[in-house]
Amino acid sequence: MLLAQAKIESLLFLRHGEQQLISLIIPIGLLVGFSLLPFVPLDHPVDRVFPMALAVAIMGAGFTGQAIAVAFDRKYGALKRIGASGVPTWALIGGKIVAVGAVVVVQLTVLTVVALLLGWRPEGAGVFSAIIFVVLGVAAFTSLGLALGGTLSSEMTLAIGNTIWFVLLGAAAFATISPNASEGTRALLHLFPSVALTEGLRGAAGGSFNALAAVVLAVWAVLGSVLVGRFFSFTTRDD
Repeated sequence: MLLAQAKIESLLFLRHGEQQLISLIIPIGLLVGFSLLPFVPLDHPVDRVFPMALAVAIMGAGFTGQAIAVAFDRKYGALKRIGASGVPTWALIGGKIVAVGAVVVVQLTVLTVVALLLGWRPEGAGVFSAIIFVVLGVAAFTSLGLALGGTLSSEMTLAIGNTIWFVLLGAAAFATISPNASEGTRALLHLFPSVALTEGLRGAAGGSFNALAAVVLAVWAVLGSVLVGRFFSFTTRDD
């Protein structure tokens, strides 16, 4: 049942052009643009930009995509009908998480190919660390997306979700293009899940493990899960 629901969620995701734009097209544009165009003076730009592009892709699939999809499914009664058909709550939410994981595999494959073509050469020793950070990133952003979309109205979710996405994107971009920022600024930025994921993936590409970034992502994942358990609703207040 879980795999069947995950397949449905994956197909629905791939049919939404705006979700593909946020989760894949924009990250590819960021990767190519910052790597090839002289926006900012970076040594080995693709090495710094690729982790950010992957973090933005995961954020788009897990947070923005799920928040908006869940909110509108609630608005039009889709979640209520699915529940009435006998699909248990755990299968529905689990299916969405597995679907995000499947989409992230596609994102990772496409973005890695593009990065390799641009000259990215990672350290093989960091593969396991990268997997850990991808899993933590999916858990954090998907739980936060479900918490937002399963709590607020579709209109509020659309506005707040997109605003948060831009803020998180801006934080990750600033951390990427400003490696010489002050210690205080960098410490503050590392509290953002997008920055923690970016820095964790960048460290993994260099063969190291960023424990602080892992802790930050784990905390966000736990927080999102608690919010889902406490506030998630399959219906709107009007139902």
